[in-house]
Amino acid sequence: MKIEDVNALDSDAFISLFGNIVENCSLIAAAIWSSRPFSDVDDIQNQLNKFIDLLPRNGKEGILRNHPDLAGRLAAAGQLTRESTQEQKAAGLDTLTAEEKEKLNKLNTEYKAKFGFPFVICARENKKDAILKGLEHRVQNDLETETLTGVEEVKKICRLRLLDIMENHPGAKL
Repeated sequence: MKIEDVNALDSDAFISLFGNIVENCSLIAAAIWSSRPFSDVDDIQNQLNKFIDLLPRNGKEGILRNHPDLAGRLAAAGQLTRESTQEQKAAGLDTLTAEEKEKLNKLNTEYKAKFGFPFVICARENKKDAILKGLEHRVQNDLETETLTGVEEVKKICRLRLLDIMENHPGAKL
């Protein structure tokens, strides 16, 4: 998809296309639409990052709460977004052993109880072993550190989702 095509989208079409760049947060796509015209894909990413960075901590925590638990009940029920399903599969989370699932569920529960939002990591940049180790490590963080870390992971996820959209539409050209 050419940047000119993105810039020509009306609000509804833009939100429809980019609404899940941030998991279940189409409001962010709606907010950055008014930043058009974008010069390129990096400009779209920068507008997303800027919007997220300007949110107060409770807004950032809200973004994190919109993410599913890794290999959690939504995954087991087949109710993840298309993007999350693909990302968790790419990390090998669909091939967890019973022992790994038990460990991940225990750590997810502990993490969510401590921070009030699920553990967020860019699954496409990690494999299941790294995710488990990352979760074990990050559950030790304080709330401020973990909120900032989680938000940085969201930005990585956004970047990959944005590139997928731009590359996988007719006339794709970055």
